[in-house]
Amino acid sequence: MAIFSVYVVNKAGGLIYQLDHYAPRADTEKTFSFPLDLVLRPHDERVVVAFGQRDGIRVGHAVLAINGAEVNGRFTADGKDVLEFLGNAANYPVSIRFGRHRLSSNEKLMLASMFHSLFAIGSQLSPEVGSSGIEMLETDTFKLHCFQTLTGIKFMVLADPRQTGIDALLRKIYEIYSDFALKNPFYSLEMPIRCELFDQNLKLALEVAEKAGPFGPGS
Repeated sequence: MAIFSVYVVNKAGGLIYQLDHYAPRADTEKTFSFPLDLVLRPHDERVVVAFGQRDGIRVGHAVLAINGAEVNGRFTADGKDVLEFLGNAANYPVSIRFGRHRLSSNEKLMLASMFHSLFAIGSQLSPEVGSSGIEMLETDTFKLHCFQTLTGIKFMVLADPRQTGIDALLRKIYEIYSDFALKNPFYSLEMPIRCELFDQNLKLALEVAEKAGPFGPGS
């Protein structure tokens, strides 16, 4: 079981803190001969697998590296177009590493803002008056848990679907936020959280939650 990441979103929908705690490795590297037996397509400034998944390479995986050198979006390390490079028989055999695309800082900001909007929509669509909005989203590989405070700050945790004690963890994170961010004289409300003590205590809380599950009294 594992906790993947933590997000803190202010009441205006801005991302003020994000921590990647654990990222499962799903990269696959293979050596290919010409012609390439996968169909690749450009998508959102990167090159992804559109057809032909096999041997751990899945549709949607992005090209991360060619011959051991990291690619930069749709271009190789030396500035060549990835699709043109892989379409040239003279460049084979070639080693390609595929995997899940790593979110950029801008993408994380955008997704946090989108969830803020979905949270508000969920609250308005609820047949119950005073609904709190989205508290959990579940997929086959992770669960997104959300806790919103009375002041509108949202704490979100992405974790393994089997991970227990997340509700208690969210409240523990709120406690850490209150103790080490709000009580910091150099911190301004609604602004990004940059506090070493906050980081240290948050990471400790995540480790405790992974190993022991729910927090006990006085933890």
